[in-house]
Amino acid sequence: MPREDFNNLLAFLAVARARSFTKAAAQLGVSQSALSHTIRRLEERLDLRLLTRTTRSVSPTEAGERLLQTAGPRFEEIEAELAALSAVREKPAGRIRITTTEHAANAILWPKLAQVLPDYPDIKVEIIVEQGLTDIVAARYDAGVRLGEQVAKDMIAVRIGPDMRMAVVGAPSYLERRPRPQRPQDLTTHNCINLRLPTLGGLYAWEFQKGRHELKVHVEGQLAFNGTGMILTAALAGFGLAYVPADLVQAGIAEGKLIRVLTDWCPPFPGYHLYYPSRRQATPAFAVVVETLRYRRS
Repeated sequence: MPREDFNNLLAFLAVARARSFTKAAAQLGVSQSALSHTIRRLEERLDLRLLTRTTRSVSPTEAGERLLQTAGPRFEEIEAELAALSAVREKPAGRIRITTTEHAANAILWPKLAQVLPDYPDIKVEIIVEQGLTDIVAARYDAGVRLGEQVAKDMIAVRIGPDMRMAVVGAPSYLERRPRPQRPQDLTTHNCINLRLPTLGGLYAWEFQKGRHELKVHVEGQLAFNGTGMILTAALAGFGLAYVPADLVQAGIAEGKLIRVLTDWCPPFPGYHLYYPSRRQATPAFAVVVETLRYRRS
């Protein structure tokens, strides 16, 4: 059936239900003369009179009533389905895939998302922990989470956490056997627990800054891991010095299980950001996740 016939049928249904060209024209946003011409064209195509017109009223003929009862419900079903699809579009629903680091997932993403996801049962969140800088477009992620300085310039970045600091810590049992380092260079004589990053193809160099002095130290040690969780576990067990986010060791320091060194060489730096392509069209579900994670200074 030509597309024009669908438009003509909709015009007929509007008139037949309203029993008035005036009311139907107002509903459809067309003039009465244009609507009358549309109905006449449909009747000519079918070679049937569909409406009986008088000076006071409009009513369907027998053929018109049959068309109203058969075609009408089908168009109502289509309209209802379109309305349902609109509701889905407006309702926060769907899967959101995020690539992040282990620390960001535990310290920020999970605590915040756990508070709101029960209110949005149709939002599904998939969090993938990776140390490397993933191409979120190629890997079909909706967003990524990394430190502010690691976010590419062509991405939209939303701050989701406060400034961070790193900390060099060791267990009392370890530091009892070794002199405490006073400068980053002193780490070369210590047993340090390394972090292996896949994007660097090797071990992470510990970064330090004091005033205008910046340096990276390639440390040596008996152990290396690809996640901060095991690094901290090994440090607590006295296997060497660890270089980890400061918030991870606050409790251990307060309890006397860890001792912090080189504090004046570990200044604050921009914290975690959620980033995504600038051309990405935000869905209601994605908007909920972004606003949930957005950092707000208290």
